[in-house]
Amino acid sequence: MSNETNAPRNGTAPVSNMNRARQWLNRRGFFGDVAAGIIGVALMDLERGTAYAASGTQGEKAWQPGRPQFTPKARQVLHLFCPGAASHIDLWDYKPALAQYDGTPLPGAEAFFSFQGKNGNLMKSPWPFVRAGQSGKPITTMLPHMARHVDDIAFLHGMVSRTNTHGPGCIFMNTGFVREGFPSAGAWVGYALGSLNDNLPRFVAMPDVRGEPPNGKANWSAGFLPAAYQAVPMSAQQAIRNLNPPPGIGDSAERAARAYLDKLNRRYADSHAENSELAARVASYELAARMQLAAPEAAGIDREPAHIKATYGIDDPNPLKAAYARNCLMARRFLERGVRYVSLYCASRASGVDGLLNWDAHKTLKADYERHCPIFDQPTAALLSDLKARGLLDDDVLVLWTTEFGRMPTHQEGTTGRDHNPDAFTCWLMGAGIKGGTSFGATDDFGRKSVENVTTVHDLYATVLHLLGIDHERLTYYFNGTNRRLTDVHGHVIREILA
Repeated sequence: MSNETNAPRNGTAPVSNMNRARQWLNRRGFFGDVAAGIIGVALMDLERGTAYAASGTQGEKAWQPGRPQFTPKARQVLHLFCPGAASHIDLWDYKPALAQYDGTPLPGAEAFFSFQGKNGNLMKSPWPFVRAGQSGKPITTMLPHMARHVDDIAFLHGMVSRTNTHGPGCIFMNTGFVREGFPSAGAWVGYALGSLNDNLPRFVAMPDVRGEPPNGKANWSAGFLPAAYQAVPMSAQQAIRNLNPPPGIGDSAERAARAYLDKLNRRYADSHAENSELAARVASYELAARMQLAAPEAAGIDREPAHIKATYGIDDPNPLKAAYARNCLMARRFLERGVRYVSLYCASRASGVDGLLNWDAHKTLKADYERHCPIFDQPTAALLSDLKARGLLDDDVLVLWTTEFGRMPTHQEGTTGRDHNPDAFTCWLMGAGIKGGTSFGATDDFGRKSVENVTTVHDLYATVLHLLGIDHERLTYYFNGTNRRLTDVHGHVIREILA
């Protein structure tokens, strides 16, 4: 008890517990006990890890990077990304009410201010929609080639984002976070499942000929994962440099130099084990050596038959379409040869003129999309048809199509374009493990807000990981005091679209 005294020692007066505490609570004693406490916490954590490893549930919970946690439906991912916020209500999400109430105020939002200011009245899509496939899915007439695939696609019409800004929106769609510094989905998948071809990268990012997407390389970064899991940027317009040895260097000299360099690299890396950037650089050099033989063949679209090239449109007179078509054909060759994750971009970052380089149609929606849709339509549809014909969509490749958010059903005041809309947009999936000809989720009558079976980026990636044989809640990496996930602390598998 607090008032209890201790028995006297050596004739001294009794010392109360309160006085004893005052004597103990000095600077040296305080820091000594803090140090002991920290050591105790560390020991408890070590003991907890040992107990977990020895527990009966270890076999059920443990997972080793490089292999799935359960039987997968897919092994690879093709991620098609259209930067600039492609308009759901002008491409995939048919809204008859927009035509019926064209030119009238959006009910309840007559003076609504969005990203770039005040909105005008409702604006119908400049193009009609037609029903396609046996499912009768309405799709814009601007995508006649893609219309052939609607029976194989599962549309997510209730998507929402956390931001209405392009850079954070692209980062959010690729990493699950609106801030830079987090691993992209392709890096997570490479970390989780490893490589299918040791002579090619696990993860390839294919920027558009017009440039990188908003926030650039952060879209395919490894974040806090070891740097070896970041994407290797490769595309038809960016030739792989320095693959061949210089003239006069024979095979034996090349092998000897490489072996000696490997010895030096590994000796240095072993003494700096905490430096993942160094390990990634060594790994990239080793991969580059193996790619001297594999990469030129994989990227060699010139080896393709003339009829395949014509199907993709690689000789189209529109140079932007031809360039994207070459990237589509190269993506198929990468997937065919075992690249685990391919991110293929159609359009780039914003320019001084809205809608010129990407799908960001603030001012002139009709003119902008009549420029972008033909670039996207034929090559993408040809890629999907080619993958299907080769059987790659049965058990191997899962296809995603995404954009960072949607667009308003109204026009921006004083323009014929649409402003940003993070409250409603469409993504879709196709291929291994997907139930085609389905639509999940819905927006309201005007496409302004997602109102039914609302889905998030975390739900999308929980579903992707599930199809790859990974429980998204168990795919973690310890960083900065916590176990991080691609899906953060959110996400549910969208089982309604699974085959």
